[in-house]
Amino acid sequence: MNLTEQIKQKALDLGFDIVGVTDASPVSTQHARTFSQWLAAGCAGGMHYMSRNLDKRLDPAKLLPGAKSIIVVGLNYEPSVDDKQRQGGGKVALYAQYEDYHPFIKTRLHELAQFIQSSTTEDMRFKVCVDSVPIAERAFATRAALGFIGKNHMLINPSLGCRLFLGEIVTTLNLEPDTPGSGDCGDCSLCIEACPTGALSPDGQFDARRCINYLTIEYKGQIPPDLAAGMADQIFGCEKCIEVCPYQKQAPPCHNSDFEFHPERARLDLERILDMDQKSFDSAFADSPINRPGLDALKRNARICLQNARTRRP
Repeated sequence: MNLTEQIKQKALDLGFDIVGVTDASPVSTQHARTFSQWLAAGCAGGMHYMSRNLDKRLDPAKLLPGAKSIIVVGLNYEPSVDDKQRQGGGKVALYAQYEDYHPFIKTRLHELAQFIQSSTTEDMRFKVCVDSVPIAERAFATRAALGFIGKNHMLINPSLGCRLFLGEIVTTLNLEPDTPGSGDCGDCSLCIEACPTGALSPDGQFDARRCINYLTIEYKGQIPPDLAAGMADQIFGCEKCIEVCPYQKQAPPCHNSDFEFHPERARLDLERILDMDQKSFDSAFADSPINRPGLDALKRNARICLQNARTRRP
């Protein structure tokens, strides 16, 4: 095996489900223009970090001088546990029922980088990226042949669906790039129809300001009544645009047994959340993405879920 093939095999050995390689050239002019227009229209809402370091996000060489290649990995998080029968409380997006994926993926990417360094005599510099680093990861994932970006604006792999955590290693090594595949959603618009708040538009636009994921996790203000009603019982995140995707319905379950899944977090006791103090919140969710919005925002979400439950009662 050449070095690129060895890297891919090592990534799979480390527990990733899919891996690809692309060159470190900037994203396409079209992608850069579309993203800039999206930001200018205010669709990112209060996520001002999306517009910071824009040059680095779109051009890996600005993130790591001398960058030549990007290794992109994907971790499938489709569970083997069916929580559809669970009722009551506040519903938590499935990805947040796992341990925090950031350190999980980052640790394994550093292991992969160490393997690469031990496998080559070339001077290698690298940058590990997991979500919080400014990089257009879905654009580079498509270029690395991991899938295509669907109408739900998620990366969709035809075999694994769209429940994929992504991570990247930007490196100065010149590796053999993969040939991007093809794929699209065709005439399917189930995700657009399923979105409770109209964040996804038939014209392909996505407005984060209307997205339940954004509202329950990133947004710190008072949620407008019409959008709050659309939250129903979602206390943290929303995956309705994923749940209806035909590719997701045939996806296999997560095979990585080291990635801890907590099915008991599928539904949170709303009254318990409202009674929590900071110490109990930190203790309960220290290892979880649920800690991201903070206690005040989670209590705000719990109050909305309770109000929605009262409204739905006959």
